Amino acid sequence: MSSLATESKAVAVWCDNDNLWVKLADGRQLAVPLAYFPRLLHATPEQRAVCEMSGGGTGLHWPDLDEDISVQGLLQGRGDQTKRPG
Repeated sequence: MSSLATESKAVAVWCDNDNLWVKLADGRQLAVPLAYFPRLLHATPEQRAVCEMSGGGTGLHWPDLDEDISVQGLLQGRGDQTKRPG
């Protein structure tokens, strides 16, 4: 496994009223506006608080919201990738 892959793993995740925060193994902290993720934006604080890290910290999952976010996607600036009909 490369050093970059190790450093790009989440070790902590939390939300405030405006942002999704992710602390990475290398000490960096990402703040991403909740507006990028409508399910998180419209969730209650209690629902946002129930986040599971998957893949050893490479993915974030909110079971109550059916929301999955990759750490790599956050680093690449990708927001919600949900496909909508239309």
